[in-house]
Amino acid sequence: MLKNVICKTPGNAPSVLAHPVMAGASAFGTTAAMFAVLLLVGALATPGISAAQDKTAAPGSAPAKTRAALTVQAISPAAATMPVTLPVSGNVAAWQEASIGSEAAGLRVAELLADVGDTVRKGDVLARLASDTVRAELAQAEASLAETKALLAEAQANARRAQQLEGTGALSAQAISQFHTAEQTALARVAAGEAAVATQRLRLQHTEVKAPDAGVISARLATVGAVAGSGQELFRLIRGGRLEWRAEVPAADLARVKPGQKVAVFTPGGQTVAGQVRKVAPTVDVATRNGLVYVDLLPGAGSELKPGMFARGEFRFEGRQVLTLPASALLLRDGFDVVMRIGPDQTVTQTKVQVVGRQADRVAVADLPADARVVRRGAAFLTDGDAVKVVESDGKR
Repeated sequence: MLKNVICKTPGNAPSVLAHPVMAGASAFGTTAAMFAVLLLVGALATPGISAAQDKTAAPGSAPAKTRAALTVQAISPAAATMPVTLPVSGNVAAWQEASIGSEAAGLRVAELLADVGDTVRKGDVLARLASDTVRAELAQAEASLAETKALLAEAQANARRAQQLEGTGALSAQAISQFHTAEQTALARVAAGEAAVATQRLRLQHTEVKAPDAGVISARLATVGAVAGSGQELFRLIRGGRLEWRAEVPAADLARVKPGQKVAVFTPGGQTVAGQVRKVAPTVDVATRNGLVYVDLLPGAGSELKPGMFARGEFRFEGRQVLTLPASALLLRDGFDVVMRIGPDQTVTQTKVQVVGRQADRVAVADLPADARVVRRGAAFLTDGDAVKVVESDGKR
């Protein structure tokens, strides 16, 4: 068995040493620590390492990090004559709508001959009302007229006889006057009877609801079996099938719009419909500061356009001298049209421009000097302040 060994330390304090295995481990740890200290001292003493560390630690000695320059093609705006357009939006509506009802009130709807979307001509029958009551009243009025006509004939005969006896003394002047009055009364009753017959015949005609003009049925409110009231709307008609576009134009641009001006309206399906300005509203909306411009749309030109639809369009003005750029030079960022303008130090600056017209692949811009140099294409890969290598474009296209 191994026994603990007690040894004396320089301070005469006894210490207990473990058995030989533990003692060997302690000696190994001490040797490793001394070796690490020697390596550290050698590293600090090495001139190359010290100089490298001093060079790295020296302030301002590291070169600045610079973005790699991109090669771009520069182009300047080109002067050209281009039609100026004003893009706006608005609602499509019927030019005029006719409200169709029946003047024969209190009659039942017996038959419907037209429906929504039907194209009708002036005078076409749209619905029929029950006419039995009207026909009976017409027959009664005609019978009453026949009776009054018979009484008129008798009164006229009496008046003639009285006229013949005048001056003979057989009849007094008063009696003769009474016969003439009876004749005039009978004539008035016949006239009233004829008016009653005409009224019933007209009411019989009104049992047929007819189209007051040619056009397209836009609404049908009548139902079979319902009793039509006085002034009740049975149908609604778009007169002539004509539609109009009510464009909302900013107040600042209203002065440029004139009656007769050509307009292009774009349908949701991509179709272009030609239009012409009919009238400019005399007032401006207080809330939106927009004025309404009424544009007549050519009949049948826009089958996709329906009343109540929202549509975009543009007013086209006479051409003028403008500065143009290729469409590839423009970007849309944060809702603005911008170009990347090249400065004297070969860095680019994002610059806002105003688009005043488009034609094919050219865009007319404002707020850009004629001698400005911009990136022709690939500007989407650049940001404000990027350095570029510039290659001049051949010409200005």
